[in-house]
Amino acid sequence: MLTFVQTKHIQMQTVLITGGTGLVGQALSKMLVNKGFNVIILSRKRTDSVNNIRFAQWDIKKQTIDLKALQEADFIIHLAGAGVVDKKWTTSYKKEIIESRTESSKLIIDTLSKNSNKVKAIISASAIGWYGPDKKTDYSFTETDAPDKSFLGETCRLWEESVDSATSLGIRVCKLRTGIVLTKNGGALREFIKPIKLGVAAILGRGNQIISWIHIDDLCRMFIHCIENNQLQGSYNAVAPAPVTNKTITITLAKLLKGIFFIPMHVPVFVLKVIMGQRSIEVLKSTRVSCEKIKKTGFIFYYPTIDAALKNIFQKH
Repeated sequence: MLTFVQTKHIQMQTVLITGGTGLVGQALSKMLVNKGFNVIILSRKRTDSVNNIRFAQWDIKKQTIDLKALQEADFIIHLAGAGVVDKKWTTSYKKEIIESRTESSKLIIDTLSKNSNKVKAIISASAIGWYGPDKKTDYSFTETDAPDKSFLGETCRLWEESVDSATSLGIRVCKLRTGIVLTKNGGALREFIKPIKLGVAAILGRGNQIISWIHIDDLCRMFIHCIENNQLQGSYNAVAPAPVTNKTITITLAKLLKGIFFIPMHVPVFVLKVIMGQRSIEVLKSTRVSCEKIKKTGFIFYYPTIDAALKNIFQKH
């Protein structure tokens, strides 16, 4: 196992977060505060401090940002970006998905380049959309695989490149290619749960597509791991060690929530295409991704299996 040097006196250093009001951002902010970090969240709205978390303003379209907040930061966690499955993929929304990521990176890095600062590292979200669908049986994508030529593959490529420009300023850059994030508070699990509440375990298509997932707590811990270990740089896959099929996660969740009182039902592909349009490609896509690179840095998953992850999530009060 590789040995990494941990940053000294990390307590009370300041982390500036973009996209901090989102699902991952909220959980990560709380975890950072609990570990002794000062947290500042960049927001479009003027907001008072809440639970030891401060807010500062920025406007990506106007390319304006609170310079004082940026200069306070020791680390930046970059999560900002329009939701990929939130709306139909119209031409204008595809543009918004890309620009919300690349233009926000540009604003941060341009401002850093023109002003004194103490930023040691930028830890950016990315996504396993980089890889596209599985091309070989039992092959797991690794960080050395080229980006897919699809819309999401191109989005991830542009996203990561926009952050990489910070390296020219001597700033360490890490990018976490995140899988499906599991949390009770929203995201993919909320969509799985809706039909299960009605007694139906809705398996998408044939259900054999591989889902590379991660528990939200492990994802937040991985961001902090990248902050605390100052030799980490480049891309890392943020997925659990044990990917599962859509059918497996659906049935496991149904048994956990309903016992034996549910009916498995396959949702035909054509129905998904009618409802979701181009986005149906993503829910039907099989992508098996390896987490070996991040594990070799000493990162330990608290929830390596889908059973452990779901039991933890739904035992929380």
